[in-house]
Amino acid sequence: MKLLFIADPLEGFATYKDTTFAMMREAQRRGHSIAACQPQDVMWERGHCVTAHVRDIVLTGQPKEWFRAENARAAVLATFDAVLMRKDPPFDSEYFYATHLLEQAEREGARVFNKPRALRDHPEKLAIMEFPEFIGPTLVTRDARDIQRFHAEHQDIILKPLDGMGGMGIFRVGPDGLNLGSITETLNRGGAQSLMVQKFLPEIADGDKRVLIIGGKPVPYCLARIPQGSEVRGNLAAGGKGVARPLNARDLEIAHALGPVLQSRGLLLAGVDVIGDCVTEINVTSPTCFQEIQQQTGCDVAALFMDALELATEVESA
Repeated sequence: MKLLFIADPLEGFATYKDTTFAMMREAQRRGHSIAACQPQDVMWERGHCVTAHVRDIVLTGQPKEWFRAENARAAVLATFDAVLMRKDPPFDSEYFYATHLLEQAEREGARVFNKPRALRDHPEKLAIMEFPEFIGPTLVTRDARDIQRFHAEHQDIILKPLDGMGGMGIFRVGPDGLNLGSITETLNRGGAQSLMVQKFLPEIADGDKRVLIIGGKPVPYCLARIPQGSEVRGNLAAGGKGVARPLNARDLEIAHALGPVLQSRGLLLAGVDVIGDCVTEINVTSPTCFQEIQQQTGCDVAALFMDALELATEVESA
């Protein structure tokens, strides 16, 4: 297959842990060709198909100079067997516009994973509200009075921006309510921006579990990201420690319930975050943790993903 990865700059990849790199490595191992570009390289001109300025690359196997660019060219997206949208959050206006360009490419025959419309329809924090049976007490609002009421009811709460990533902008407020007003003003920008408020889940001490769902089916292991020191955030980007574990019964219940729904909407890959028994996020833009799970368990997540991608392209071609 001819694959196009739309991602962040390749030169910035930390290849020892990067999931997109793991996908590329497995793709090349199977004999697929790889091209890469950034979202800003995609264009659509009147009377023409959606096109991108891409680089054809070959992975070298070296830790630093890990890829070699063999050719730079303009390519119509529909000429690839699969286009993989792997740009990291935030989901800002440019990401939004990119999904519209990719959706036009789909109309021209491109096969895009995850589907652009599905990326737009599943904001990673807000999407959990569709599954109330699997989440803890949660509020989405921009109104400080709603937040005060929620805090009075639940006492120990977490506040976070809807467009954050990697644990950025997450605050915990305990029963004393210390700094609740100031934190609210910071996150809601004086009432101009919505945020998410959740009851604090003490099970975070045992890890914020990333449960990967590929082609509607769960990977048998999750990565529990455990907060370190005085942190309440388990995110690896915030210094959390990643420990791979087999899925427990509740993890499987969640994955088996959400997996078919997400797959039916065009989400080939999703990362469901679970604290204790509760889903806290559904990550769809650029889910990670492939390499950490493989390194600790031997489960080749990239191979599972490539199996699902190959099957999905066959189904769409039929």
